[in-house]
Formats: sequence, structure tokens, C-alpha cells
Amino acid sequence: MTNKEEGAQSTAPRTKKARIALLVADTPIPAVLKQQGDYEAIFTRLFEASRPADVPAFRMDAFDVKKGEYPPESILDEYLGVVITGSASSAYEDVEWINKLVIFVKRLALTTHVIKIIGICFGHQIVARAFGGDNAVVPNGGKWEVGVEPVKLTTLGKRIFGTDADINIQEMHRDHVPSLPPAFHLLGSTDVSKNQGMVRFAYKAPEPGPTEALPPIHIFTVQGHPEFTKEIVHELVEARSKSGILDTKTADQARKRAEWRNDGVHIGRVIWAILKQ
Repeated sequence: MTNKEEGAQSTAPRTKKARIALLVADTPIPAVLKQQGDYEAIFTRLFEASRPADVPAFRMDAFDVKKGEYPPESILDEYLGVVITGSASSAYEDVEWINKLVIFVKRLALTTHVIKIIGICFGHQIVARAFGGDNAVVPNGGKWEVGVEPVKLTTLGKRIFGTDADINIQEMHRDHVPSLPPAFHLLGSTDVSKNQGMVRFAYKAPEPGPTEALPPIHIFTVQGHPEFTKEIVHELVEARSKSGILDTKTADQARKRAEWRNDGVHIGRVIWAILKQ
């Protein structure tokens, strides 16, 4: 990908096909893989469940970034956006595949504002590192967020999510993003993680006033997992509590919240709205 001047628009014609590139950064644990499939299957279900009526069908192409797979530059303009999945890896690790992913995200953002960038959990943290530097993601003192967590939305977050209520999202992380990279705007917070999601508008536009129209969103991230169901989180909690990764108190709290409202599909609809801008 050429490193064009920021703000430049790609001049290649785009197709009308709803096509999404999924940058897969991990493989589900065996119990989840057996019951729910891989991340391509899991994300396809989310995007199908939240698909708007004016999108009759879509195609999701998965690329294993741990193996160095990326969308060919020759067809990149055919995608509405790229979605970066979660991962058990840490976004601050100095390893080749993670460093390459950070560079890809930077270059994509520099090249075009048409192709949207969507970061989910680890993907949220990769975006933060790409635009906030190598110290943008930290371990957060080992504090976990697991299971459904209510995210208190900012004024901007309420506008983007279309609600004055909290957004409930499945969480599974210790690493977090404590601050905002330059030109990004906060969507919401929890007590444990102040940055639960962020956006950057096209051309780094400032946050609009309450009566001003929202500029097009170029980059959208959430710390949680809208693609996770309670069944997926149950398997993760059981596996990580048995291995000792999760302490008993955290695991028990996650189980108690298993039946709480999960707004994953609503978040999926917001992502679709951004992809279609």
C-alpha cells in the first residue's frame, strides 16, 4: 500500500457489493470452535443478525493476520471496511505479526477515508497503538472485565448509538486503552476502563456541537465484544477459571451477569450504518 498524504481519497472505482474484510487475529478456544465455529463464522452471524433491510446480502472475506494474510491491494477498494477481531495476544507486544498489523492500519487510514476501520477489543487496542504510539495500550494492573458490562455513554456516544441509556456489551480483557489518541473522540466508559470505544471522523473532523450533523465516521472501535454471545462467554469463563487465568470472584460475577441484556446486535447495526456512510 502506498503511503499517500493523509486525507487523500482513493480514486479507484468501488463496487456496490457489500463486502467486508475480516482481519482475524486469533482462533477461538477448542470448546468455542466446536460449538460456535471460527471467528469468521461468529462475526458473520453478528453481521447477518444486524444486517439492514437495504443490504440484501454481504460477503465477508477472512484474512489470518497472524499468518501475514491481508486483502490484496488490487481489490481493497471493493471493501466497505476492514474489521479487526479480538485476540488473546496483547496489542503492545513487539512481535512481527502485530507490528505488521499496526503498520497496515496506519497506512490504510492514510490512504483512504472511504474504507472504514472497525476495531473490536484487541482491534480497538491495535487502533489505539497505531495512532497513539507504542504506550497507548497497557495491562491495567491485571484488572479483568468479563461478561456483560454496562458502558456509560458520552454525549457523542449517545448520538452514535442512538440511545440515552447505557450500552451493555460482553467483555473479555485485561489490557486496555487509558487515554485517547489524537483526533479521536470517546464513546463511553466503565469504572475499570475509561476508554470503552472511540471514533475518528473523516479528515480528522472535530466533534460536532449538539445541533450539528455528525461528520462521516472513518474509524470506530469498541473495547468489548459485540460478536460474543452468552454461550461463548460461558465457555471462555469456564476454561480460564479452570486454568487459573481468571480468579474465582471475577468468574462468579461473570456467570451472574450472563442473563443480562446484551446489546451486541444493536452495536452491529451501528457498525453497518458506519460502513454504509
